[in-house]
Parts: sequence; structure tokens; C-alpha cells
Amino acid sequence: MSSETPAEDGGVEIEDVVRFERAGEGDGTSLVAHVHGEIDTLTAPLLRTELDARLPEAPLVVLDLSGVTFLGSAGLAVLVAAKDAVERRGHTLRLVCGSRIVTRALEATGLLALFDVADGVSDALRPTG
Repeated sequence: MSSETPAEDGGVEIEDVVRFERAGEGDGTSLVAHVHGEIDTLTAPLLRTELDARLPEAPLVVLDLSGVTFLGSAGLAVLVAAKDAVERRGHTLRLVCGSRIVTRALEATGLLALFDVADGVSDALRPTG
């Protein structure tokens, strides 16, 4: 069995993968993406499409990965692409790992050090500086 086994055999809806909310003072200057389930070869393209469409919206993007139960290489590639896209705009991306599953995948691949990681969504939304 491959580590990239799809989460399901049938179609997956975007609501099965990610839910977005605006956060911040007044106009909601931050975007929080609550990612959940298995992020594998079936679901990663859906996540990437949604992130690509929404990343330009906010100067701070928080990816809440606390609901992720599996993070495969396709999912890791989406995280790296999101980081690159946000940084090209001069914006900030923060991850909330939330579980050993996500942290372990990032550590094992040497990617954890690339990301700004927060302990929770409220921590990720706090201004830095």
C-alpha cells in the first residue's frame, strides 16, 4: 500500500478538505484555512486550487492543520507552494500543526524549519514585531 493512497475511492468535495474564514480587526484582514482529513494525491489538488484562489485576499494567511489525519508528499508540496505564493506577494503564512502527524511529516522532510509555526489559531493571528 502506498503512502499516497487516496482518502476515498469516490469524489471528494472541497468542504471535505478545507473551510475558510476571515479573521482580524474590522474588515477581516487575515484568512484562516481550516484543513482537515487526509491530504493526499486525491485531496491535495483541491486544496491547492482553493488556496491559489484565496491567497491574494489577505496579508496574513493561517493554515490550521490541526484537523489533518494524514499528510502525504502531495500535501507537503501544496504547503510549500502556498508559502512561496504568499511570500511573493510580501505577505505572511503561518501554520498551526496541531498534531504529531503533521509535525512529524514536516520534520521528516526537513520542511518544518521553512515555516512560521504557531501553537494555535489565536496565536497565529497575533501581530508580530
